[in-house]
Amino acid sequence: METEEFGRIAAQIFKQVIIQKVREAEREVIVDDYTKRVGEVIIVTVKRVDRGNVYVDMGGVDGMISKFDLIPNESTRKNDRLRAYIKDVKSTPRGAQIFLSRTAPEMMIQLFEMEVPEISEGVIEIMGGARDPGLRSKLAVKSKDKRLDPIGSCIGMRGSRVQAVSNELNGERVDIILWDEDPAQFVINAMAPAEVSSIVVDEDKNSMDIAVEDDQLALAIGRGGQNIKLASRLTGWKLNVMSINESEDKQAEENQKVSGKLAEQLGVDSEVAGVLIEEGFGSIDEVADADADALESIEEFDVSMVEELQERASDAQLVQALGDAESSEVLMGVEGMDEDLVQALIEAEIATVDDLAELSIDELLDIQEMDKEKASSMIMTARENEGWFD
Repeated sequence: METEEFGRIAAQIFKQVIIQKVREAEREVIVDDYTKRVGEVIIVTVKRVDRGNVYVDMGGVDGMISKFDLIPNESTRKNDRLRAYIKDVKSTPRGAQIFLSRTAPEMMIQLFEMEVPEISEGVIEIMGGARDPGLRSKLAVKSKDKRLDPIGSCIGMRGSRVQAVSNELNGERVDIILWDEDPAQFVINAMAPAEVSSIVVDEDKNSMDIAVEDDQLALAIGRGGQNIKLASRLTGWKLNVMSINESEDKQAEENQKVSGKLAEQLGVDSEVAGVLIEEGFGSIDEVADADADALESIEEFDVSMVEELQERASDAQLVQALGDAESSEVLMGVEGMDEDLVQALIEAEIATVDDLAELSIDELLDIQEMDKEKASSMIMTARENEGWFD
């Protein structure tokens, strides 16, 4: 090979290496720049639509909105200008990949921050948002100034502010909800436009039973469960909607179970247990730890009866603690079990591996939130341990 030809090849290789290094440096600059901007809403221009995915120009930089991050039934064409939320940035050998979304709840939140000066000024605070993209969404707000109506401010004169956000989201209807530090009141607010008649909170299961009048039931649930799903996502609580009659029947059934259990633990009849529950003493812990004067103030009880009840409740606590310890040890033997789940199972009166084996996946998920696959695996392991498949 001649020296001149070798020199040309070497120069070509050197040039390619330089170009590659420059491209890598440019890619890293773009990645660093847009990584800092993740969470922003920006204006982009549609370059092309391919297999449902929209490829956009972000001002010299390309991005993509996948079909899963587009608002359903939204028509998008080349050269359209629209707003999108920067969701993620990745560095690949082919260059920087910037992923955007028009369905993220954060996008709706930022649109309101742009549209409502009181939010950007910090007078009104957005506490959360939930969306069914293109159809309906809920936004929770509160005011730091008691003189200012946060809902009215977000709606705007003749609905101008909320309408501007709705137009940007392809006509998505937005409910503005007043946030409340009381979880039950927040849920009642979030259920709008439905009117809630009563609510029962179960903090252990992070759930609430919501009772409404019969003519409010369809409104409370919403089309396809939309209203209840959005309210649940917004508040972070599992919500169960039912009619007043259904709620009363469920409450009576639960009271009967509690009454029967309390009567058995204290060795008393159902009438005495019923009185205790009516007065707010629905467990052996509440009876044992109660102030004696509070129990003595109950018309049907005297001093000696109170002393006897509290003594029996203390004995029952000891028996229960020993039983819980044995149950905990047994349940911990199931592969994948942890202390939090054991505690939740015991509180739900699942005290043995056989009790666990009898559960369905949904019943276990009601006791504690977890991956469905994990729930299925634990139940199958319990059944295997109990010899179901022998």
